[in-house]
Amino acid sequence: MVQFAKMFGTSQSSRAQFLDKARQAREERRGQKEKERAAVQIQAVVRSFLCRCRLQNDIRKEIDDFFDETDPGPSKRSALCLFKIGRKLLFIFQASEDELRFGMLCRCILDSMNENDPKLWYVSLALNKELTVLWIKQIKDILWICCKFLKYLKPDILQDAKLISLYLTFLVNFTDTSTWKIVKGKGESLRPTMNHLCANIMGHLNENGLYSVLQILLRNGLARSRPSLTKGMLAASFILALRPVIAAHYSDNLLRPLLIHIMSVPALVSHLSVLAPKRLLMLEHHDFLRKFILFLSRRDRCFDVCACLEGSHTLCLLGNIIHLGYLSSRVLEEETRHFVKVLIQTLSYCQQYVALKRSNLTHWHPVLGWFSQPVDYGLNESMPLLTKQLQYLWGVKIIRILFRDILSKKLLENPEPSQAAAMTSTTPPNSLPVKSLFKRAFQKSSSVRNILKPIGGKRVDSPEVQKVCSVCVLYQTALTTLTQIRLQILTGLTSLDDLLPKLWAFICELGPQGGLKLFVECLNSDNEDSKRLLAMLTLFCDCCRHLITILDDIEVYEEQISFKLEELVTISSFLNTFIFKMIWDGLLDNAKPETLELFFSVHGWLMVLYERDCRRRFAPEDHWLRKDLKLSVLFQELEKDRKRAHLLLQFIPHVIPHKNRVLLFRNMVMKEKEKLGLVETSSASPHVTHITIRRSRMLEDGYEQLRQLSQNAMKGVIRVKFVNDLGVDEAGIDQDGVFKEFLEEIIKRVFDPALNLFKTTSGDERLYPSPTSYIHENYLQLFEFVGKMLGKAVYEGIVVDVPFASFFLSQLLGHHHSIFYSSVDELPSLDAEFYKNLTSIKRYDGDVSDLGLTLSYDEDVMGQLVCHELVPGGKTIPVTNENKISYIHLMAHFRMHTQIKSQTASLISGFRSIIKWEWIRMFSTPELQRLISGDNAEIDLEDLKKHTVYYGGFHGSHRVIIWLWDILANDFTPEERAMFLKFVTSCSRPPLLGFAYLKPPFSIRCVEVSDDQDTGDTLGSVLRGFFTIRKKEPGGRLPTSSTCFNLLKLPNYSKKSILREKLRYAISMNTGFELS
Repeated sequence: MVQFAKMFGTSQSSRAQFLDKARQAREERRGQKEKERAAVQIQAVVRSFLCRCRLQNDIRKEIDDFFDETDPGPSKRSALCLFKIGRKLLFIFQASEDELRFGMLCRCILDSMNENDPKLWYVSLALNKELTVLWIKQIKDILWICCKFLKYLKPDILQDAKLISLYLTFLVNFTDTSTWKIVKGKGESLRPTMNHLCANIMGHLNENGLYSVLQILLRNGLARSRPSLTKGMLAASFILALRPVIAAHYSDNLLRPLLIHIMSVPALVSHLSVLAPKRLLMLEHHDFLRKFILFLSRRDRCFDVCACLEGSHTLCLLGNIIHLGYLSSRVLEEETRHFVKVLIQTLSYCQQYVALKRSNLTHWHPVLGWFSQPVDYGLNESMPLLTKQLQYLWGVKIIRILFRDILSKKLLENPEPSQAAAMTSTTPPNSLPVKSLFKRAFQKSSSVRNILKPIGGKRVDSPEVQKVCSVCVLYQTALTTLTQIRLQILTGLTSLDDLLPKLWAFICELGPQGGLKLFVECLNSDNEDSKRLLAMLTLFCDCCRHLITILDDIEVYEEQISFKLEELVTISSFLNTFIFKMIWDGLLDNAKPETLELFFSVHGWLMVLYERDCRRRFAPEDHWLRKDLKLSVLFQELEKDRKRAHLLLQFIPHVIPHKNRVLLFRNMVMKEKEKLGLVETSSASPHVTHITIRRSRMLEDGYEQLRQLSQNAMKGVIRVKFVNDLGVDEAGIDQDGVFKEFLEEIIKRVFDPALNLFKTTSGDERLYPSPTSYIHENYLQLFEFVGKMLGKAVYEGIVVDVPFASFFLSQLLGHHHSIFYSSVDELPSLDAEFYKNLTSIKRYDGDVSDLGLTLSYDEDVMGQLVCHELVPGGKTIPVTNENKISYIHLMAHFRMHTQIKSQTASLISGFRSIIKWEWIRMFSTPELQRLISGDNAEIDLEDLKKHTVYYGGFHGSHRVIIWLWDILANDFTPEERAMFLKFVTSCSRPPLLGFAYLKPPFSIRCVEVSDDQDTGDTLGSVLRGFFTIRKKEPGGRLPTSSTCFNLLKLPNYSKKSILREKLRYAISMNTGFELS
């Protein structure tokens, strides 16, 4: 069985091998057949290819022979021959191999059109019934091949430029019959047929994408700093773009691609006006601007076009339309409403993609800023030309057209002289040359008018109001969209002296009562009319703010450019009330972006006026206060942490009386002291820091011991012990008095100009950081220490007689970080003479370059002349009429900021480590000076008497005390009273909140002996003082003081005349002693 099984297995295996071999043989035969079939097929393809190549070569040779003949006979040059050779070329055409042949065909066809023999005219074949269809197909194919070549040819390459010119000429000739000889003379009857033929050809080109081809060609040649298209190329391209639209009688279907592909080419109209001005006449002849405006005035069409273009190219379309409007005043005047509407819609489309800051989804655009749509960086080279086109919108010509309804009105003339003359009569005369003064006076004489105030009477739904509002919306939309040229727009809008006052006059007439009430009502409304009215107010405020920022004091106060001072008073009252109502009525709660935009515009204009009034008064006393604001309600709401009370304090603190704000400040300080545990309570005492100071090295010891203290320790109680030169402790216990003396002495020394940490301004001798203070070792740490000491004085309510320059106080308040801040306005507080010289450059009538100035500043630094460049390479850049305004601002910024930037930053850092910025931002610069140095008002003797403490037997009814108050009130001048106050307190000014806040309180003590023998009050000395018993006549002794305790030491004089004589002598000699 086993053997049988093996035999059976062997048989099965042999069978399988046999079948396998048979299968393999079949596959080999099949494979061989496939190879043979493939070989035959390949051979057929190769033979076919070679045959075609031979045929193509033969045809190309025939074509070459045709074109190479130098003097072909008439039969060779006939239109039929050209047609046949054209068919052959198109049959074998390959762009890479036949470009030259195709060019030669185009030239021959063009040449045939100029022949005198009709048989040679290529277009004559269109009349051959047998060839008409074939000829039309051929000419369409040739024209489209021309278009394909135009897509890829580069106009800046010479050889390509020649071909571009050829193909454009070919396209121009065969899309219009005007150059065809066949339709001239006897052939005039053929013109309708031939025109129809051309329309057919243009239709074919449009269907295939003619506008896309022209767009690529124009962008390649024009989207650069210098165009590479020649005059002929540009003219031909533009003609080709307009022909289909004109032929179709301005169909919307063709206006759309014309706008999208051609009118969106960057600065196209600018290039046409330079290279091909006749083509612009063609636009004017066919009234294209009006047709563009009317087409785009429909919102759906406009947004469709914008969506096709995206932001960068939409802006190019906008620039071209604006430029056309500038060139076509008549159309602009007739279609103002639609023109404004189109521009608003286009800008609004772009605005929705303008981002406030950079993100992963934004791209940088040189006009729009951060933009959330893709940006075509290939357009960057043409941005200067595009910007120039956009500038026409805020140029004088278009502004006068768009605002003609209000500019055409004359402001009422007032024959009476302006009251402003009385207000400015006390101001110093300006420094203008006599010739310039007469010239300006003559110019102003024609503009004497009534003061503009709200009068009301104009309906807001009238067409005139609607039109003006729309124009304001346009410019406001431009300001928020074209973010990188915002200043240019504002400068353009403020270039007309009469626009803003007439716009204010227009605002004054709105509504039944005029102005304020109408706009407050608009805030509570959400309809389109209200939004447009608020946009007008926003634009007015933005423009006025910009104008006042760039005008100097002479232009504002004396020349009164644009606005009279009385009008500024009226406007500021309007703005102040408007902002107050927005805050107090809760209109900022959950406010929409446009409401916040309005708020910041109005608030910006208001604060520019307020800060200018703080520097130089134009408004009456208490003008900025709100009489309808109940202070008790405000303080209650602040205690309850209500939002509107804090907003009021943040944005318009000036509506609160100054003394109330000082009280708020002191309350804020006291609350922080309580929070930090710096106030004595029944259960705890504050931590005390003890320092020992050598009198001979007071500044050095104070600096070393205090600079290391923490912020909270600096705010806490600091006790000072003085040590004399022998190292012996001085007598006296510091209960704030000795620290006060130490603080006053430190401040007196660091602000001494001889130390060269600070300098004084020329004229009024006010202090600011010295630019050469860097000669001190660790000078920045010193400035930080000074800032802390100054902050500590303000924190503790210690008034110090340190007069700061106004510009430096502005920096202490952080005003210099505001976008509305102007260095030039603050310059007089540093150097009035320097300011006068700088502004004379601004008014110089001749060529400023004749003065030989550069963008640099030469300064004598410790005997060496140092040249500071105001910009990189400034010493080689001359000052010209074009950059003189920049020079003035750069110079002012350098003198007041750049030179002392690090010193000021260090001092501010130290000051703000003690005094929070939130506490002092509610003060203006003069108010901050008063907070530091006390009130500049005359001393209130009744208040001082009320808060005086008596020692040594003196009392309020003592005859010496009665004499003293009578002498101060009736015999001393205000200057002598100030000297008396300085004699006893070290500061000539009273505390801001009155003498109740003088720490320690003012006190008078009766003394019997000289200071070196004085051991303080005893029972005997007190009784003798009280009963006017003298040990001996003190007539030879002078009154003395202890300023650290605000203490007057007064001998018990026997006569009033002696007291008057001795006191006057003492205060004039500043007699006193350092420590009791």
